[in-house]
Amino acid sequence: MVKNFYITSPIYYVNDVPHIGHAYTSIACDVMARFKRLDGCSVHFLTGTDEHGQKVEKSAQVRGKNPQEFCDEVSDKFRELASTLNLSNDDFIRTTQERHKKCAQKFWEILERNGYIYKGTYEGWYAVRDEAFYAEDELVNGKAPTGAEVAWHKEESYFFKLSTFQEKLLTLYEAVPDFIRPQSRFNEVVSFVKSGLKDLSISRTSFSWGVKVPGAEGHVMYVWLDALTNYLSALGFPDENSELYKNFWVDAAESPVHIVGKDIVRFHAVYWPAFLMAAGINIPYSIFAHGWWTNEGEKISKSLGNVIDPHKELVWLESLGCNHETAVDFFRYFLLREVPFGNDGDYSRQNFLLRINAELANNIGNLAQRSLTMIYKNCEGKIQVENPHNNSHLEEYFVAMRDFSFERAIGAVIEFASDINKKFNDLAPWNLKKEGKIFEMNEALYLAAESMRQIAILLLPFTPVSAVRILDLLGVAESERNFAALKNHLKSGHKINEPKAIFPRLVEVQK
Repeated sequence: MVKNFYITSPIYYVNDVPHIGHAYTSIACDVMARFKRLDGCSVHFLTGTDEHGQKVEKSAQVRGKNPQEFCDEVSDKFRELASTLNLSNDDFIRTTQERHKKCAQKFWEILERNGYIYKGTYEGWYAVRDEAFYAEDELVNGKAPTGAEVAWHKEESYFFKLSTFQEKLLTLYEAVPDFIRPQSRFNEVVSFVKSGLKDLSISRTSFSWGVKVPGAEGHVMYVWLDALTNYLSALGFPDENSELYKNFWVDAAESPVHIVGKDIVRFHAVYWPAFLMAAGINIPYSIFAHGWWTNEGEKISKSLGNVIDPHKELVWLESLGCNHETAVDFFRYFLLREVPFGNDGDYSRQNFLLRINAELANNIGNLAQRSLTMIYKNCEGKIQVENPHNNSHLEEYFVAMRDFSFERAIGAVIEFASDINKKFNDLAPWNLKKEGKIFEMNEALYLAAESMRQIAILLLPFTPVSAVRILDLLGVAESERNFAALKNHLKSGHKINEPKAIFPRLVEVQK
């Protein structure tokens, strides 16, 4: 029976253009989506844009545009990024779409019907930049913990009875310690909830750019209640007969999984499960909050002018001699290889070049080029013997992937490639040929070719285009490009195609 798996990126806020943080989250989701498909799952991968709220309304005003026009322009940039990064998303949700507005309003009505919404007056600190409320004791030097400016705010508001979920949430966290990952974020959320939950203001009257609250003239939904329901609206909710909703929310294996940045873990790990419990809907399987990037050791900020633009990084890579598709693969690989997923990381172009050259060009690329060229030139382009062997690194790869430890999974592949490279050098098939030991030469070539087949399959989630090129060179059938095929092996007489370089070395030209 095929397992259903649902994975989501956060929907990205359209008050600004895409940067490395958006790319990082999206690539991580894509890698896991591809991994699950290769593992035989039916996958639904969602990304999109969050387009309501006071911050968007203000950003549109600054640019002299109406909010919808502004949202259309910026949302398109995120859609373009998804295409540029070779994401395999199944849907792209926008919170200005009618399907989403209907879902958010129905969700509100369910919460109201179930007795979790009441009318009152909100008075407290609010950060427009974060679209979030902060208690007095959370402020740091008069600002939000994120550094955002806050202002005292008072207006009529509807409230969600968040306080009634404090014990339910703590019971959930205790019963399912993997609900929030990594452990540092789990500890942070538990500490926040234990400190006491207050009821949450979930409507606004001070601006109009948002989903209208049903039956409440002048009120729009708090942007986070609106935004979080995108995970349901994309599946056809509130139609409970929707096949997508039934397959990927009600009956999904070890999912839904939400991958988010650590700055929005509270909304996903506290507010969202509380909303769902109140609505009588299944909560997510897991929330994984990754870290932030610095740029060459410096905190990234607009004021410093060191925001990392994925498009500019791809142009830089292409200037070093690789084509666009390879540049995208290199970018994807580096982001998930450089730092343990969940930790903060530093983006350094020098480290980028060192890692790509050492692990992909000199290791995997070199092994493929040397071995396949010898087979093509000396063996009529055919595998001459069969000598299947076990890949002792497979178990580590799969354990790491299921733990979202992308860097460990890649590390297992690189270690395997290094082992095979060493064996290949020790066997020295070029010398065996000179000595007339043709059978032994063919055995050495088989070892390398069969290992390259396994390596390419394992790299498919990370470097999908380059891995496919390796499998094309090896002449591996489309139906054999999945994890189930790892137990198979190349057969004697199998024909390969003319070898071509897959992973070019990157050399920065000194100016």
